[in-house]
Amino acid sequence: MSEKIAPDLVRLKLLNDQTTPYPFVIKLLETVFGKAPLDAQLTATTAHHYGEADCGLWPSAVADALLATAQARINEAGHRLAFSRSVADGYEVVGQGSCSICGKPEGQARSMYRSGNASICDRCILDASEYLSETVASTQFKHAYEALNAHFGALGLSDIETSVRSFPLRMRADLQLGFDQILSPNTVRQVGIKAGYRYQSMEFADLWETGNSAQIIVPVQYAELDVGEESPRRCVGTALWLIDKDGLKHAVFVSQDEGMRGDPRVKVEIAVPTGQAGASLVASYFRDMERVIEKAESYRGKVLSLEMDNRWQGLAGGITIHRLPPIAREDVILPEKAIALLDRNVLDFAALRPKLRAMGQPTKKGLLFYGPPGTGKTHTIQYLASSLTGHTTLLVTADQVCLLNEYFGLARLLQPSVLVIEDADLIARDREDMRGAGEEALLNKLLNEMDGLRQDADIFFVLTTNRPEHLELALAGRPGRIDQAIEFPLPDEQGRLKLALLYGGELQLDEGVRGKIVQRTEGVSAAFIKELMRRISQRVIEDGAAEQRASEAHVLAALDEMMFAGGTLNAQLLGAGRME
Repeated sequence: MSEKIAPDLVRLKLLNDQTTPYPFVIKLLETVFGKAPLDAQLTATTAHHYGEADCGLWPSAVADALLATAQARINEAGHRLAFSRSVADGYEVVGQGSCSICGKPEGQARSMYRSGNASICDRCILDASEYLSETVASTQFKHAYEALNAHFGALGLSDIETSVRSFPLRMRADLQLGFDQILSPNTVRQVGIKAGYRYQSMEFADLWETGNSAQIIVPVQYAELDVGEESPRRCVGTALWLIDKDGLKHAVFVSQDEGMRGDPRVKVEIAVPTGQAGASLVASYFRDMERVIEKAESYRGKVLSLEMDNRWQGLAGGITIHRLPPIAREDVILPEKAIALLDRNVLDFAALRPKLRAMGQPTKKGLLFYGPPGTGKTHTIQYLASSLTGHTTLLVTADQVCLLNEYFGLARLLQPSVLVIEDADLIARDREDMRGAGEEALLNKLLNEMDGLRQDADIFFVLTTNRPEHLELALAGRPGRIDQAIEFPLPDEQGRLKLALLYGGELQLDEGVRGKIVQRTEGVSAAFIKELMRRISQRVIEDGAAEQRASEAHVLAALDEMMFAGGTLNAQLLGAGRME
């Protein structure tokens, strides 16, 4: 109910203000309104605590004169102090605008938004946004700024801060796991943002653009990424999450860019209200994302290699998953001495790592597989990948030596791991045989990476070479880099027989045929025998031999085709270069 005041009198009230200095208010009350010092202090304090304070009843003309004098001094000092005066149906604010909804003077509001003759304070906008927040999830927005304005409500750009981090593109499968686990439970809405050109980096600030620069909302786009499982991992492209966690509204923007060195990266930017609550939320988000990446669940225990980007920098793009066939121990045809060295230095060593670590012994180990081409080095690596349960195997081919630092980083992240560098003599040849500073730089990079690993790293290095005599002594002759060399010789008689039976599959081989194969394949590689058994099988099928039984004629015909019909070059290509 409005206060009843005599028609010829006007009540004036001092309104609390958030910025006007307290001494200025007291002096104004003393000099303009004639209040005693103690009364002026009491009036100012009351307004501060209760929002307003009575300045007395005055004749209308006197009240107008007092307000005019007070307003002139307030304006001269550059303050925002305001008074109200009684009117027929209540009070009106003098000297400031006021909210058209609640009547709050501008000086008591953090922000006042005007449109035409109407003004709305931040509190009323916030109340309205709370009321409308449930519609954000279903409203069809065309532009990013519309969705952000609806989500953040009364918060202006000065009330919002962003934090950003970038992650290598090869980690996006694990990042997606983090998004699903961390963001999804509190997401109000997720929308896609139309990405720019490939080399155009997009930031959160771009999402607030209006007019012709406004960012268009599109369906959320996903890239299906092979992670070696039954179904690919659906990884989000450029997208915006609108999130409300325990009443704290914020947003997460994910995009991709080329990074400072041109390497593709996933950029995660988080926008929160300014203040400690928002800062703590950002810290917790990034901390949780780091934990997900450190677990590396998407690639752990699998066989991987890095994809080569087609640009000149030679930087790594994504990750390729290799689905290698399981290789049983009996399918590894090597001399017993080589098999014993494999078991002791790899399988047994891996099983004993916890006890070795407890004794203060190193748990990383380097091995060199050497021997002529086609003698089973790659086949044995596949066997180790099948047998080292829980280990991640990284395959580095000769054309990827420029990515050594990327591979070593993955080996550390995904340990226990096996890092395989094939044809190591191409990057670790003797310095005397090098053709330039670039080759020596690659060698130094390899040596530095191997030396830079902690002694307790659960990492195997497996280097393969067909020409061990060309290896740099600093690599092959120093324990701690290469701890055990294992020779892969051309198969002996017993080995050639085992290989013939292994690669013969369903072929029926009697004793005479077996003997002929062993006799006529002295000095060949395992790869040669594998191809020989395929050609024998083809001739058996073409001849319609009963019970798929091979004859000596089949063997001799296949050998003639491999050894003589194609000339000496063909024989060398097939791994028979040492045959008499």
